[in-house]
Amino acid sequence: MIAFVSGRVAALGPDTAVVQVGGVGMAVHCAPRTLAGLRVGQDATLSTSLVVREDSLTLYGFADDDERQVFEVLQTASGVGPRLAQAMLAVHAPDDLRRAFATEDEKALTAVPGIGKKGAQRLLLELKDRIGAPVGAAAPAGGAPRAASWRDQLHAALVGLGYAAREADEAVAAVEPQAEAVAAETGAPPQVGSLLRAALQTLNRAR
Repeated sequence: MIAFVSGRVAALGPDTAVVQVGGVGMAVHCAPRTLAGLRVGQDATLSTSLVVREDSLTLYGFADDDERQVFEVLQTASGVGPRLAQAMLAVHAPDDLRRAFATEDEKALTAVPGIGKKGAQRLLLELKDRIGAPVGAAAPAGGAPRAASWRDQLHAALVGLGYAAREADEAVAAVEPQAEAVAAETGAPPQVGSLLRAALQTLNRAR
């Protein structure tokens, strides 16, 4: 198992960071929140989880070991693969997920793209006793976990990719109609990865 990678960030994409390790560029799949903390040309250390399939080896990266551990626990539930586990961590921080399971908050789980009401109920049943208790600050008033706004995540990801805050603001505004349409159709927050790709297209056209 590759527990972490450490080296200079060679490139950043909508859902991937390339970290130079010993002369080799390692592609690491990361959520927008993790990508937002990286800068091309700067050194970085990412906790990682290697997912092995018959036809692929995929490395997922996280800001710290806590995120990685939660990512791996989430996949012990039936029907949860690495993509869905990463989507859950893109919407909720580790402790917010722990609070959601501790309080049996279906609404917090259905805020994740790809999880419906029945899926949330099944996840609560399977993971409530596995994921552990919150380890950080106390829960917000009312006990409900707070999902990071897709706008905040998208803005942070664009700034992490090297765009100025003003450019990021304009790109977020440009994709807002698309995001609202998806939310109205599905009843769930839009996927930040898809919005990031659309935002990058608008920025490229503007240049």
